[in-house]
This record gives sequence, structure tokens and C-alpha cells, in this order.
Amino acid sequence: MAEEPETPTEEEAPQEPEPQEPEPQEPVEAEAAPEAEADAAPEAEGDAAEAAPEAEAAPEPQGEPAPEPELTPAPQSEAPAAPDSPKQRRRRERAAKAAGRPAGPPRSPQERHEERLAERRRKAELRRGGRLRARQKARAAEHATEATPPREHVPGKQKSRQGVVTADRADKTITVRIDTASRHRRYEKIVRTSTTLRAHDERNDAKVGDTVIVRECRPVSRTKRWRLVEILERAQ
Repeated sequence: MAEEPETPTEEEAPQEPEPQEPEPQEPVEAEAAPEAEADAAPEAEGDAAEAAPEAEAAPEPQGEPAPEPELTPAPQSEAPAAPDSPKQRRRRERAAKAAGRPAGPPRSPQERHEERLAERRRKAELRRGGRLRARQKARAAEHATEATPPREHVPGKQKSRQGVVTADRADKTITVRIDTASRHRRYEKIVRTSTTLRAHDERNDAKVGDTVIVRECRPVSRTKRWRLVEILERAQ
């Protein structure tokens, strides 16, 4: 029996390719036109630039050259001359003095050296004499000054203090406490302080607790510079 050829089924049927739509082509002429114009523009500029140097290099018609205008120099203001320095002025004076001096006979180097030494000795003598006169003048001025007169002795005002006797054990000596009270400059507070001093009591009259008045006097001993004047109140 002859075998029947197999018929392709729907599943095995070959797939036909789908028709593709042609892509729209972009206009090429529209883009080419601006590019051509852009290329033509630089060529035209290059031709114009080449023509310009040729026109400049073209020889001018020969003829008499035009006269050049004469330039007149601008008037320059004269600057004021700077004053000469003292050194330049002295040099000029020495040159003028040397020019007016008559020329002497020719001398040898040894003679000129001796002349310079003689001139130096003369100037040294003048300087030595000037220093001697200045020294004598200074000495005379020192002796001419008047001595300071002694100060006139005037009796001074002796200080007096009031205090309380704190000790009388030593012979003819008492210890007095001086109480002071003052107001503080910034805080306005009453500040109380006390100092002690030694006073001379010739008769040993003051006792501990007495209120006394002492006055300043000459130094009586190593620590006593005050003396008892009056006993204001006795201790009870």
C-alpha cells in the first residue's frame, strides 16, 4: 500500500511573514541646501580677503612724493634746579679759593708731606688751647655758684592724739590705743581701726583704762616719741 503524504495540520502550517510598512524617508534636499550655502559663504569671504592685499600691494602712480609735515617740538618747562647740598657747596668754595690762589713753586712729595705735618701740628695746638679755655671756664662757673642757704628753722605744729591707756607696767611709760573710725569711699561703710603707741609719763600718773591726750615730742627712747599731756577721764 502506498503511504499517503502527510498533510500539514493547522499547528504545523508554516507561518507567513507579515508585510512590513516602508519607513518614511526624510527629505535630504532640504538639509543639503543650508550646508551648501554655509560652504559657499567662507569661500566668498576667502576670495574677498585675497583680493584686499592685492589691491593694497598695487603700486601707486609714480609722482612727486607728498611733503611730510614738520613736527614742531613742544616747549619744555624748565624744572627748578635742586639746591646744592652742603658738601657740594663746600667743594665749590674750595675750588674757587684754590683757583684764586697764586701757584707756588714746584715742590717734591717730601716737602708737601712736611707742610701737611706742620699744618696738623698748628691745628692741634689750636684745639688744645680751646679745650683748656673751656675747662677753665667750667671750673670758674662751678666755684661761682652760690651755695644753697640753710633752711630757716621754724617750730612745727605738734600732733595730738586721744586714746585709752592699755598698759602701764613699765616705769614712766604707758601704752595708748588710738581708735579711729572712717567711712569707706566706695561702700559707705564705717570702718574702725586702732593703732598703739608708747608715751612718756614722767610721774606715772596714768592707769589702765584712763582716757588721755598725748602729744608728739622729741625721741625719748627707742620706741617713745609721744608724751602725756592730760588725763581726760579716769577709769572706774
